[in-house]
Amino acid sequence: MKFNNSWFNELSGTYTALSPTPLREGRLLYYSRPLAETLALDDSAFSAEQSGIWSGERLAAGMQPLAQVYSGHQFGVWAGQLGDGRGILLGEQQLADGRKFDWHLKGAGLTPYSRMGDGRAVLRSTLREFLASEALYALGIPTTRALTVVTSDEPVLREQTERGAMLLRVAESHLRFGHFEHFHYAGEPEKVRQLADYAIRHHWPQLADSSERYLLWFTDVVERTARLIGLWQSCGFAHGVMNTDNMSLLGLTLDYGPYGFMDDYQPGLICNHSDYQGRYAFDNQPTIGLWNLNRLAYALSSLMSRDQLAQALGAYEPALLKVWGERMRAKLGLMTAAEDDNHILSGLLALMAKEGSDYVRVFRLLSDTQQQQRRSPLRDEFIDRQAFDSWYDLYRQRLLCDECSDERRQLAMKAVNPALVLRNYLAQQAIEKAEMDDISELERLHQALLHPFDVAQSNADYLQRPPDWGKRLEVSCSS
Repeated sequence: MKFNNSWFNELSGTYTALSPTPLREGRLLYYSRPLAETLALDDSAFSAEQSGIWSGERLAAGMQPLAQVYSGHQFGVWAGQLGDGRGILLGEQQLADGRKFDWHLKGAGLTPYSRMGDGRAVLRSTLREFLASEALYALGIPTTRALTVVTSDEPVLREQTERGAMLLRVAESHLRFGHFEHFHYAGEPEKVRQLADYAIRHHWPQLADSSERYLLWFTDVVERTARLIGLWQSCGFAHGVMNTDNMSLLGLTLDYGPYGFMDDYQPGLICNHSDYQGRYAFDNQPTIGLWNLNRLAYALSSLMSRDQLAQALGAYEPALLKVWGERMRAKLGLMTAAEDDNHILSGLLALMAKEGSDYVRVFRLLSDTQQQQRRSPLRDEFIDRQAFDSWYDLYRQRLLCDECSDERRQLAMKAVNPALVLRNYLAQQAIEKAEMDDISELERLHQALLHPFDVAQSNADYLQRPPDWGKRLEVSCSS
């Protein structure tokens, strides 16, 4: 393994050099083999002899650990200095093909930015992030990923006493909106420029020599954020806590906490029971994305004029509607664009909202539509059959306009309509067994989530409607 330390070497004053604090009797519980292969790591890297790297007991050669400082708006309110309160950036792995990945250890102990926290993570939240980041990756949604989960017997207090754990998170970058906000509000515009130049140098090198590099760069940040949220909306994913310090500059899904994939279709779904006002409800996510970008624009006001910032922000809505429209048209199996397509989609969503239809099952069953058949396999999912039949007649006539075979369309639809997503109750079942040192369900669920569009028959139980208790799980920021 070869490690670079560009953040440490190029961004002095934006971090505190600090090593992890090991967990007591930490031991490797599980790791992602597919991600390990991407990082050119074989099984020997996860042997007992190497376990100290994953539990914070020792560093690999070349690592230069540090905790980053940043600030942010939390639930719409300026929160001031935040930072890595329980995370340590170990270093940046350099692969032979030129790609670079941050290694970030979560639950790594107290830092100068822990505030009132204990610097630890618990097994429950660690496994939730592991599973969700792997699930979104398999769905084709930009995300950080998780390599290892370490468990221990060290007690950590949340709502109750739980087992301490660590997660090794991997990402192209951990640059956040909050990094820029911190130095703007601190009155250090030179640091804002230093961060922007660093971002361009390492992640937008094609813009480095442009006289309008900051405008082009920020426009791409806006568009990446819009595309990410458009994809979230299309797959029914609610992040739950879209504070500006949880927003990735590269448009990655970052900081999994009280997230939730929709079970019943509820546009106003609030997956975080700490979100008393519903600020981060599912249908608010596109608006919050733009609100957060406006906060970032304010932090970049020393680099660009007001007109330039407004120009970049103007790219948000078209980019979001483009990816949302393309993905939803694909989910409906519409091969061409037509003027009434939005009417078809809104009609289906209205039926689903009225009856609380299962979001994943509806679109997956819709993928089996045969355009010459007047009866749909989806019909039995609805109570108001007359309303469904009226909608379905319009939908079937629309499909006939494309002159596409059922076989071709069904294959295309099943490539964008997953059979499986990470429902909260599925994660909870795996967590409960893992807390008893039984990783059989964790492994089975993880392997199934890696193939969400083609689930093996042995995992057919994952495709059923969730039980009632599974829909009532409360998830908070401590998750």
